[in-house]
Amino acid sequence: MVRTRFAPSPTGYLHIGGLRTALYAYLFAKKNGGKFILRIEDTDQTREVKGAVDIIISALDKAGMHYDEGPIVGGDYGPYIQSERKAIYLEYAEKLVESGDAYCCFCSKERLEDIHKAGATKYDKHCLSLSKAEVKERIARGEPYVIRQNIPEHGTSTYHDEVFGDVTVDFKDLEDNILIKSDGMPTYNFANVIDDHLMGITHCIRGVEYLMSTPKYNLLYDALGWDRPVYIHLQPIMRDANHKLSKRDGDAGFEDFLNKGFLPHAIVNYIALLGWNPKDNREKLSMDELIDCFSIDGLQKSSSIFDETKMRWLNSLYVKELPAKEFHKLAKPYYNKLFPKRKIDYKYLSELLQSRVEILSDIAERAAFLDAFDEKADKPFDFTLFANKKWKTDENMARELIDECIAITKADALTDRLSDSLNALAEKRGLKKGQVLWIYRIALTGAAATPGGGEEMIKLFGKDEAVKRLEKVKQALN
Repeated sequence: MVRTRFAPSPTGYLHIGGLRTALYAYLFAKKNGGKFILRIEDTDQTREVKGAVDIIISALDKAGMHYDEGPIVGGDYGPYIQSERKAIYLEYAEKLVESGDAYCCFCSKERLEDIHKAGATKYDKHCLSLSKAEVKERIARGEPYVIRQNIPEHGTSTYHDEVFGDVTVDFKDLEDNILIKSDGMPTYNFANVIDDHLMGITHCIRGVEYLMSTPKYNLLYDALGWDRPVYIHLQPIMRDANHKLSKRDGDAGFEDFLNKGFLPHAIVNYIALLGWNPKDNREKLSMDELIDCFSIDGLQKSSSIFDETKMRWLNSLYVKELPAKEFHKLAKPYYNKLFPKRKIDYKYLSELLQSRVEILSDIAERAAFLDAFDEKADKPFDFTLFANKKWKTDENMARELIDECIAITKADALTDRLSDSLNALAEKRGLKKGQVLWIYRIALTGAAATPGGGEEMIKLFGKDEAVKRLEKVKQALN
């Protein structure tokens, strides 16, 4: 059975790049009737962020990637948190020391700094020559030590990657990395090999930064007599042609985009296409469709540039397809935050906005007209909005029409007569209907762009509020 895993470090929010790695592992497992495993790699506990595990689990759930085994849900190969597997790693490290594929290193931090200052580019195997008796004696004295992998000094290693083909690395370019740290905790380089084998991982999907270090892991598999997994390395997601999308750039996490108002599956859909091609030019794909058409041969050797504008466009398609009730539910928190005391028909506002927003946070801009007459908001009415080159309107025209606009609103607001009355006003004044409608809407809303015309705006905030707004504009014009 195909078994893939996602093994993030709990160092904060789930990065978009990490989410894509998880997604490809999930899609590949589901496409092949396999299982998707979540494992938390917390061997570097100095970098762990409190609550990060919960954030990761929550993010996967929101993204629709439900893991088959892992923290909380359990499974037959747990524990699924590396810090809870410490004894397991030490057992295998000792086996490697016995076979000569690893050794104990007592070098101090100062000595390591000295050899690097002298020009060394990697560890010099100084402790490899220690006898078993000396090692045993020094451990008995309580000297701190680490366990290092014993990389061959000569020769090469070749392995096959499903994306990049055959990869060959010279052993002289590899260092005797630490497997077990002085505190007894394993390093990532060691723990991931042990866990991938013991958890039955068949396909290892991870970033291209591990492409050239994979021979180190293969030496461990071979030394322990284990089968190697199938390797699938992924190119990074780029911010631009020269820089990776990084947490340091800000807004690079899954939660960042959720907070901006993107829908979870729109994000998933977009990042699926950053490094993979479904080969039929489709851009909008449900999770079931992604699973159905996902294949390794669609993975790209080149990196992809993250385009938030493109993701906004894709998100807008999902927003438009939401059931009206669901869109209103998602929009309500924005209304409560932006306009907590407004007495308007918020359900109708949702109807007006749904086709006009790309992401939910656009609501603030699209509904800003609600605050145009808010005295507490200290936003003076912008009379320059009456000027429209297309309709040839200006503030003077508004001044001439405002009394009749108020009278029509008092008499005909919320009736079928409103449109006819505004048409009649245009004819009476020798104006085009568009001119009157522009003046009327600006006077009602104080905004150049609104999710509807005058009739919709009156329906939204009611006849009394409409008259009140128009009378305020009249006072200001005079």
